Amino acid sequence: MLRDLTSAGWTQRAGLGQLAAALGADNIRWVGGAVRDGLLGLDVHDVDCATMLTPDAVIAACGRAGIRTVPTGIEHGTVTAILADGPIEVTTLRRDVATDGRRATIAFASDWCEDAARRDFTINALYAHPETLEISDYFGGRDDLAARRVRFIGRAEDRIAEDHLRILRYYRFQARFGAALDSEAEAACAALAHTLKGLSRERIAAELLALLALADPYPTLARMHAHGVLGVILPEAGADEVAALAALIAQEAAQGLAPDPIRRLAALLPASPQLAEVVAARLRLSKVQRGRLVSASARSAADADNPRALAYAMGVPPAQDRLLLLGADARALADWQPPVFPLKGGAIVAQGVSAGPAVARILKSIEARWVAEGFPPDERIAQILSEELAKI
Repeated sequence: MLRDLTSAGWTQRAGLGQLAAALGADNIRWVGGAVRDGLLGLDVHDVDCATMLTPDAVIAACGRAGIRTVPTGIEHGTVTAILADGPIEVTTLRRDVATDGRRATIAFASDWCEDAARRDFTINALYAHPETLEISDYFGGRDDLAARRVRFIGRAEDRIAEDHLRILRYYRFQARFGAALDSEAEAACAALAHTLKGLSRERIAAELLALLALADPYPTLARMHAHGVLGVILPEAGADEVAALAALIAQEAAQGLAPDPIRRLAALLPASPQLAEVVAARLRLSKVQRGRLVSASARSAADADNPRALAYAMGVPPAQDRLLLLGADARALADWQPPVFPLKGGAIVAQGVSAGPAVARILKSIEARWVAEGFPPDERIAQILSEELAKI
């Protein structure tokens, strides 16, 4: 059952009233995710605003009210209003003039329904009046939201032809909000999966990682694989890898660990560091993300023998990645901070060993024993040092 927006905390933000007063309440509507998530009783962080005013008029009206603005996407009609309780993107009503599957040429519009018609899904085309919070719903979005159904506005094929990324957005929204499957949407995504090849790798990576970050994306990824969609964006992921994702998600849940999209991406790849490097480059992952992916892909059964030794060598998050992907217990690392090896080379020199390679070898041997013994206290390190010196 959908909630009343009056119970949504975000509607009480003082800045929203300030913005409505500046632009005129009848000239604006809250739109998109804030309205959708507010009706579902979910937390809302960002609020978007649609307006009949042109960007120049928005800037002028905000200026008169003492509200600073930033032209963050003015070529697309978007101005960001900087308010005390958070920024709000204010976008002029638009209609598509031309689309090619990757980008759209737009023109400003003055009709709310026309603006709604260019959006992707019915559940994203809900508008709320800033004062009354009355919902304007032109395409049955409230009913779809209540039924947990993700449905394209109009013909699914037409909407995907306008922006091919909507295939991945469909699966992500379906994984997050969907219960009942929309057969038309599923068929259209499968039929047009090949069009994803024309998109930038960055856009594909962003959508894929956003999907993998959800609580349980496995059923959706399994359908993407069955429909031939996953093979277009991640050909390395076969049936075995999709099954490995399901096993990883189960391990995360059983061990109380939060989802991690890079770890889950590693599950969708064969355990090959070289292959992980190729995929990371293709998806334009950041340096940190690439390092995590390659490390996770270098896992071996021996990693599970001493989890804390593994975490000491590479850090806790990468160690957790490997253990979870192996189906091993990573709970020994929960809230654990790897200790700092307390012995320095000077302590060995003080025992009469000449500074140089011999000191480094002894230090390395002592550290290895210290780690293998579970990081014992200083007294034991002193004993190990004596034992190592006796071997000289």
